[in-house]
Amino acid sequence: MEIISHSENQTEKIANTLSQVLKQGDIVALSGDLGAGKTAFSRGMAKGLGYNGRVTSPTFSIVNEYMLDDYTIYHFDMYRITNEDELYNIGFDDYLNANGILIIEWSENIISALPKGFLTIS
Repeated sequence: MEIISHSENQTEKIANTLSQVLKQGDIVALSGDLGAGKTAFSRGMAKGLGYNGRVTSPTFSIVNEYMLDDYTIYHFDMYRITNEDELYNIGFDDYLNANGILIIEWSENIISALPKGFLTIS
C-alpha cells in the first residue's frame, strides 16, 4: 500500500489511523532520510495508541518508553547503532520479549536483527 504525506500534520494523522490495527508484540520499522518525518510518525502512532505525553526522538537515549495502562510503547532511534553487538549491549532482545509495541526509527541499521512479521514504513 502506498500513502504519501505532504506535511507533518498529515504524517501524524496517517500514523494515528494505522495505530488502530496494532497489537502488543508488534514492531513498526521506520526508515527515511533526516527530516523525512519518522518522529512525527512515531508521535502520531503513540497518540493513536492512547499516549498523551510528549513524544520526542530518542537520538541520545536510544529508547524512550511510553507507559500505557496495559503495555508500553518502546520508541527507538537506531541512528547511532552500527553493529549487532551495540544493539544487544542496550538489551534490545529484552525489548523484543517485553510484549509492548516497538517503534524503531532508522530501522535499516538493524534490519537483520528484527524478527519476521514487522511492519515497514518509509
